[in-house]
Amino acid sequence: MPDVQALVNDFLIKLKKRKIEGSQATARHTAELLRSVISQQRVPYTNQAGALIDAVRAVGEKLIAANPVELAVGNIVRRVLHIIREEDLSLTTAAIAGLNLSAASDGDDDDDGERDEHTVLSAAVVAAAARSTLRPPSLQTLLEDMPESAAIPRTSSSGGDSEGKSKSADKSSRTRKLKHDVIEAVNELIQDITTCHEQIAEQAIEHIHQNEVILTLGSSKTVLEFLYAAKEKKRSFRVFVAEGAPRYQGHLLAKELVARGLQTTLITDSAVFAIISRVNMVIVGAHAVMANGGVIAPVGLNMVALAAQKHAVPFVVLAGSHKLCPLYPHNPEVLLNELRSPSELLDFGEFSDCLDFGSGTGSPLLHVVNPAFDYVPPKLVSLFITDTGGHNPSYMYRLIADYYSADDLVVQRRIASGN
Repeated sequence: MPDVQALVNDFLIKLKKRKIEGSQATARHTAELLRSVISQQRVPYTNQAGALIDAVRAVGEKLIAANPVELAVGNIVRRVLHIIREEDLSLTTAAIAGLNLSAASDGDDDDDGERDEHTVLSAAVVAAAARSTLRPPSLQTLLEDMPESAAIPRTSSSGGDSEGKSKSADKSSRTRKLKHDVIEAVNELIQDITTCHEQIAEQAIEHIHQNEVILTLGSSKTVLEFLYAAKEKKRSFRVFVAEGAPRYQGHLLAKELVARGLQTTLITDSAVFAIISRVNMVIVGAHAVMANGGVIAPVGLNMVALAAQKHAVPFVVLAGSHKLCPLYPHNPEVLLNELRSPSELLDFGEFSDCLDFGSGTGSPLLHVVNPAFDYVPPKLVSLFITDTGGHNPSYMYRLIADYYSADDLVVQRRIASGN
């Protein structure tokens, strides 16, 4: 089995050097790495969930710092932390429910006076209390807090060794059960990430109609599969593709669409406002969807959204659940943008001609700014289509709340004030 630290270091290098292209691939690799971390993490008998949470948080903090612009990394780290909490809570609730049944059956053989002395815990109460705390209580903690009257009666001294072995085996079984359930849930998360394009594409027939004109910008595999799915359902429509300067990713999308038999027209980004009146719907991908319904998208999409709003054209955003971020744009943990190389706009030879050598400092007279992303506010978005269905921007915060725990929004480990 490969060393986890070696896998972490290798993935950190890939993140720092931007070797992994696309949020989906980044999210899948992050989930697979965290699955390995959980699988090889040794957990104590007590506070097992806490040990897994600390291990995932320690690795997640490094991953987020390696590429803070790729919000999918932080999203998956928080999703895995939420999975650990939910699985621990589920096991705790099931164990307490089992104790309740055992205590109730034992009470049938006792008189009414003895029955009143037995304290029976409610699984619903335990679950509600666990959700309100910072960390759900471990099963071991709950069993230690049980009153002696509700505990299993002690056996004779001759059976002491057998009882000790049984308890040890039970603790080991609970440890394996928690890790097994968490790993199974992470496997489901990886499967959802892998198939998100197909799940979103299945909804295309509900949104694209006959003889419509669709506008998109840049290149997005989600958009490609969405449009092709509508074409496979015998819908005839035309697609306008803005080229997405300066990387011109729209050229790649246009070639893919033509190869799959879709009527495609490639236009310059500056022509969007000129042709928007002929468009029935704008369909675009996203880099990330924030908790307020705002979208971090490839540069140029804010201009497209403003043009669509001006002409009352629906602006639809396609995004897998791994792109749903529980943070708001104003959160300090969010890095909304990054500047790409000036060479995408000017050759380095041309740029050297713009240096002022006469001043003796060689300081440039020309500055090249090449942002990678735009921020599209929620008021410009008409509809989000995710792998769980279509949602209004105002509903996104409720959808995101189902995937994350409030305690995990800040992944960085808390440092004691006394240190």
